[in-house]
Amino acid sequence: MSNKNKYEAIIGLEVHAQLITQTKAYSSDRNLYGEAPNSLTSIISLAHPGTLPKVNDEVINHAIKLGLAVGAKIRNYNQYARKNYFYADLPKGYQITQDKTPICSGGKIKIKTDKIEKDINITRIHMEEDAGKSIHDLDPYDSLIDLNRAGVPLLEIVSEPEISSADEAYAYLNKIRTLVRYLEICDGNMEEGSLRCDANISVRKKGDKKFGTKVEVKNMNSSTNVKKAIDYEIKRQIKLLESGNSVVHETRNYSALKNITLSLRHKEKANDYRYFPEPDLPPINISEEHIYKIQNCLPPLPDFLYKKFTEKYKLSRYDADILIEDKNIALYFDKICDHTNSYKICANLVIGCIKSYLNEHALNILEIKTKAEDIAELIDLIESNKISNTAATNTILPNMLSNNLSANYIANKHNLIQESNEDVLHHYIRQAIEKYPDKVQEYKNGKKGLIGLFMGEVMKLSKGKADPKLANTLLKNILEK
Repeated sequence: MSNKNKYEAIIGLEVHAQLITQTKAYSSDRNLYGEAPNSLTSIISLAHPGTLPKVNDEVINHAIKLGLAVGAKIRNYNQYARKNYFYADLPKGYQITQDKTPICSGGKIKIKTDKIEKDINITRIHMEEDAGKSIHDLDPYDSLIDLNRAGVPLLEIVSEPEISSADEAYAYLNKIRTLVRYLEICDGNMEEGSLRCDANISVRKKGDKKFGTKVEVKNMNSSTNVKKAIDYEIKRQIKLLESGNSVVHETRNYSALKNITLSLRHKEKANDYRYFPEPDLPPINISEEHIYKIQNCLPPLPDFLYKKFTEKYKLSRYDADILIEDKNIALYFDKICDHTNSYKICANLVIGCIKSYLNEHALNILEIKTKAEDIAELIDLIESNKISNTAATNTILPNMLSNNLSANYIANKHNLIQESNEDVLHHYIRQAIEKYPDKVQEYKNGKKGLIGLFMGEVMKLSKGKADPKLANTLLKNILEK
């Protein structure tokens, strides 16, 4: 047994999702990314004396949406708290958050990897505000502070320590990203910092009940880097234990350039944040009626659509996973399926030609004008063998997406309707056979590969319009008499 197989990892993730709102969590400053440094601030977000925060209702609604989506219990009575700590880009010297009354408790995220399917339970989801941003690589002597991000609303999603591998953490984080995008509460762009993740990692020998010493890893700006950092950290901790050393309780940074974690600060004792109820914000009472109203407005969610696509439409797990990555693509596919029963052909067109067209033209599927019914019409032409798959994907569908024309119109305009009249096909087949009499005898003697020669001649004589399936069947019937 290798050293790695003697140990098991215990991983919990803390995911921070920046919310899509017009304004910040407790002020009317605009909530935008990429603006000039320190241009989105005010006396409230800069915590000038005598200023008072005010709750952004959209933050509460977004939190309820996410809580309902993961099956959490939504708290009716919510109190805000102050979390006190000093940092250069935290203007107030404290953060408005939630302590003992998180808005969401419980719930779970269902994940799939190549090896397992399992539920990861959620401890809590709570509302808080972001700090500003310290920039260390623009000036050789000083760190620069941009306070545009200070006060931007966040939801912190804290998992139970039930993640067992880097692959599971990767699947969990991607599932959260998909979920917040479906709910349209966060854009999920880790590269821009709108979805951030800290990982708490420990290892222990298999069979041990006691948790190992926990290490927190920060500064991971993609789900791939989260996976790499966790993999590295698990190996690092196992190596320490196998060499007789102890794992130090600390916070570490992940360096994507070197693919290693580096010590940032030691945690000799628990942080004393001196939480106390936020005196400037009254508690919020959320009614069951308000929760019910939000629940009725939730979109179809990834797990629901995955089940529908695999069970009702009989798609493969692979196809269903690709389709549900993007809510609007998934819903577009689902709408096409209201008008056709050829679900696999539909999936192939959406996953292949339509997604390629969107990527090539940098478009969102909401920007194309082709209706679901028009795609269903194209599928009907394919299914009835009136057009070939090649004609559908290379010519007809691209024209439909670009010019918003019907499949029938394009097929007729480009002379792409396949010839399926058996009398006409028999005429082409007789001509092909008469051209190669010696090859006919070779075919009858067992050289079946010559069918391609005859089919090539049939397609040439028909100028590519012969229905290949029907022509192939008719040709074999004649040759094998």
